[in-house]
Amino acid sequence: MTTRAGYQDVPDDAAAPASRSWWDANAREYLAEHGEFLGDEDFCWCPEGLREADAGILGDVRGRQVLEIGAGAAQCSAWLAARGAHTVATDLSGGMLRAGARADGCPTLVQADARRLPFARASFDVVFTSYGALPFVPDAAAVHREVARVLRPGGRWAFSVTHPVRWAFPDDPGAGGLTVSRSYFDRTPYAERDEDGQVSYVEYHRTLGDHVRELRAAGLVLEDLIEPEWPEGHERTWGGWSALRGTRIPGTAIFVASRPA
Repeated sequence: MTTRAGYQDVPDDAAAPASRSWWDANAREYLAEHGEFLGDEDFCWCPEGLREADAGILGDVRGRQVLEIGAGAAQCSAWLAARGAHTVATDLSGGMLRAGARADGCPTLVQADARRLPFARASFDVVFTSYGALPFVPDAAAVHREVARVLRPGGRWAFSVTHPVRWAFPDDPGAGGLTVSRSYFDRTPYAERDEDGQVSYVEYHRTLGDHVRELRAAGLVLEDLIEPEWPEGHERTWGGWSALRGTRIPGTAIFVASRPA
């Protein structure tokens, strides 16, 4: 039971246990609520509904070694595998990975912290995550360093996150979510605590500049920044995402970077 929620300081070492426990406990509920929209084997980048089939952000994946971090139930990796990629999907939560286990064994599922990937240097041509890992760690720079390590020269790293400007607005899909209520530059994480005072959920904010600097510090090159527009006729509400807000302020940022050849 959540007894305290809001913007509050959280010890860095509390983040991983909280995320693992929360996603383990809520895997079935999350997939029951969002599974139809995400698809069983589909690649959705964001609540705006941008699909990899239309965006082509990762390029031609046939025959390529592809790693997904923060994969959840690994729908994206399964979609890529069906198109000829050799896919490995990792997540901190064993509960989410079990929900995505498939009898044919494809993709390969590995439980791992994105900040300490159990793979050799230069193992992958492409690494990606759709809203996975990065929002839930206090040190996203460590994730970028690991990605740079396991990427081959010329490899691509793409990740989608809540658009940083959203942090300044209430997480409200209605009219209340259209008025700035806090500083965009306030990086205090959002956290929930249980009845014992233990952190049970935590999410971190980074500005656009923070993301760019962390990529550069890892030796990666930013190739593109995509801000998906809310599509006409899309009426689904997902948390703070809605047509009302989505047609006015950006909800998602997709960063596309590469490791220099």
